[in-house]
Amino acid sequence: MQQRGQPSDIDGRADVPPRLRPVTFSQLPAWQTDRHGVALQTFRRSCRRLLKRPDHQKLGGFQSGILVRHWKAPCRAAVSIDQNNDQAARWFFERWFVPHKVITGNSSLGLFTGYYEAELRGAWRKTKKFNVPIYARPKDLITTDLGQFLPALKGKHISGRVRGNRLVPYHARKEIDKGALRGKGLELLWVDSAVDAFFLHVQGSGRVKMADGKILRVGFAARNGRPYVAIGRVLIKRGAIAKENVSMQTIRAWLAAHPHEAAVIMAANPSYIFFRRLSGTDPIGAMSVGLTPGRSLAVDRRHIPLGAPLWLDTRDPLNHRRPLRRLVVAQDTGSAIKGPVRGDLFWGFGDEAARRAGMMKSPGTYYLLLPKMKCC
Repeated sequence: MQQRGQPSDIDGRADVPPRLRPVTFSQLPAWQTDRHGVALQTFRRSCRRLLKRPDHQKLGGFQSGILVRHWKAPCRAAVSIDQNNDQAARWFFERWFVPHKVITGNSSLGLFTGYYEAELRGAWRKTKKFNVPIYARPKDLITTDLGQFLPALKGKHISGRVRGNRLVPYHARKEIDKGALRGKGLELLWVDSAVDAFFLHVQGSGRVKMADGKILRVGFAARNGRPYVAIGRVLIKRGAIAKENVSMQTIRAWLAAHPHEAAVIMAANPSYIFFRRLSGTDPIGAMSVGLTPGRSLAVDRRHIPLGAPLWLDTRDPLNHRRPLRRLVVAQDTGSAIKGPVRGDLFWGFGDEAARRAGMMKSPGTYYLLLPKMKCC
């Protein structure tokens, strides 16, 4: 998943390295009330990837000194735990991990949003009704890890295309929408709504109900490398939507009510996502594992290692007076998910998931669970 994000006043410390303060499990708010077995099942999915990696490989994120090999013992131990036994699952996490409060600057407060698996209507061929393309990755799109050239740029990537003997930025959304990729045979399928296609780009994966009745699942393949611009911010700046009212639902409603201006607003986000067909039953995150509704979290991998469990402490998107506290696992990323305390919670598929994801814009904090160097 790749682009999600909403305006915020508390996510502006994206480049400040975090500090980790060890705490006990008894200090985690409502720790004992969670369904730890579901979290254990989600963690096992991460372990399938971690166990295949070299022992001395770094997972990214902060400089903790913890390597892949430190995760392998708890991953192997997780296999023998009954995931239907919440108490046994809780004891597993307490035995093998130490929770750390993530702090940036003088605060542990950050922003938590949500995303979901979108639903669209499509066809295999272009028609008058189905006239919006969903593109596969172009062959001329080049993505480079800048750390190969300068160590100081490790973890930063740039995408573009070759023109003459120069690498230039890839086509922006506006250029692609005007036909920059037309005639190159990149169309995976066609959908009936440019707005639905736009939000598919924001969510990063979706299910397309085809005109012949089949269900096609698509997921992230690549991005054009242009910066992500949240169109909610654009609408706020125009005075079209009040800042406190911005959500996916209010943005979609505004676009539907202003069809002649919708294309201009959407083009204000130059970032563009290319897709691939997916098999299986779950959308795939940046860790290349299936995502679990309510348990998979997209994070900034510069600060949080993919595969790590986190205790999330935020607010319910449908009732901000109700806390939302649960064990989640860092399994995804997003170009708008920036900062040490920043997360995007995957809610799954369907109307309820879309409602929760669209309404979620909650302050909160989280605690990173790191493996004990030597377990009990």
